[in-house]
This record gives sequence, structure tokens and C-alpha cells, in this order.
Amino acid sequence: MNSESNKFLLAAAFFCALAALAHVGCIVFGGDWYRFFGAGEQMARMAEQGLWYPTIVTSVIVIILLIWAFYALSGAGAIKRLPLTRLALVGITCIFLLRGVSFVGLMPMFPENSLTFWLVSSGICLLIGALFAVGTFQQWPKLGRKNA
Repeated sequence: MNSESNKFLLAAAFFCALAALAHVGCIVFGGDWYRFFGAGEQMARMAEQGLWYPTIVTSVIVIILLIWAFYALSGAGAIKRLPLTRLALVGITCIFLLRGVSFVGLMPMFPENSLTFWLVSSGICLLIGALFAVGTFQQWPKLGRKNA
């Protein structure tokens, strides 16, 4: 790892990986974990019934979070540069920040999710989005170079 790695993007990668791990926990440990994390009673019941829907949805989230963690590591200079790193970091930043501030509009679409879920997950999204934003801003000149 580069000793000059961007600490904000490294932290963003860590939190993305941690969020992915929590989602894997939901898949492995089932309904109680879905309930604990506030995903709603319907998701918890479906997981307890052995239905595939919660596993598929949660697995997609895990994959996305891990890809985003790798892009954060790439942008930080901790691993080899991935394709379209600049574009990916900007997009990831926007998605996290948008998710963090738009929860009020999203709440009616997912009525089973608890208020605690919305407040905690939105706060986490804002934190990770801010880490991506600051880290990307700091790395921007380096990200423009071919072999940076």
C-alpha cells in the first residue's frame, strides 16, 4: 500500500466493506438480523421462510458495496487503478449523498422500514458520502494522470 494513500478514501472503503459485512450477516443469520437493522418485518419473515428475495436483494447490495470499496481503494492509491476511477468516485459520492438526504421521500415507498433504520442508514450514507467527496476532491489531480 502506498504510504501516501488518501485516508478519506481508505475510510470510505472500510465503511463500505463493513456495511457489506453487515449485509452478509443478514443473509447468514436471517430474520433477526433483518429486524435488528430495521429492514422491515416483511423482509425478516421472507428470510425466515427461506424465500430467495431477501437473499438476492441483499446480495446485490453486498456486491455493490464491495465494488465501491475497491473503487475507494483504487482512488486512494492503495491498489491498482481501476477503469473509470474518477467517474466512479464521483458517481458513488453522489449516490451516497443523495441517499443520505432523500430518505424522507423514500420512506413512503418502504413503509415497513423503521424510523430508526432511516435515520441511522441515512446518517451512515452521509458520512460515507462525505468521505468519498473529500477523498475524491483531494485525489482529483492524481486521478487525472494515466499512471497515478
